[in-house]
Amino acid sequence: MDKELYTIGKVVNTHGVRGEIRVIQVTDFEDRFEPGNEVYWVPQSKEEDPLLLTIKGHRMHKSFHLLHFEEYSSLNEVESLKGGTLAITKEQQTPLDEGEFYYHEIIGCSVQTTEEEVVGTVKEILSPGGNDVWVVKRPQKKDALIPYIEQVVKEIDTHNKTITIEPMEGLLD
Repeated sequence: MDKELYTIGKVVNTHGVRGEIRVIQVTDFEDRFEPGNEVYWVPQSKEEDPLLLTIKGHRMHKSFHLLHFEEYSSLNEVESLKGGTLAITKEQQTPLDEGEFYYHEIIGCSVQTTEEEVVGTVKEILSPGGNDVWVVKRPQKKDALIPYIEQVVKEIDTHNKTITIEPMEGLLD
């Protein structure tokens, strides 16, 4: 497959006997998992091709999205989906307002302070509540957690994959 795919969820397990999968969301868009939407299941191993699936049903259980697909109706059929990811194409992405970014545009960006001190690279985005938190991998230090708030994040240049922050006191300790 030659389309560029963007991850929207991680398949962590199966659920029940009717062919549901348990998914951790890695997108800000709640409507990604609406019935009728098409998603690609991307295997962990790159030897297999992505598989186009149509969402038949969606519900929440604890903090997980439970999905089942038109193509599958039993636990045995979805067992092989565990460990893969769910993705969409560029054409399926929702248009963004100015100053908004897709997760894939932020992950991999180099983070530096306004004093040009290199902090590290964004490796993951958490969405615990009011604002996103960027997990920044730092060389020879534990990961830094950078809140995506105006007081801290000063500039985002997705073209050059750089982010400039003004760390609050204690943020990088």
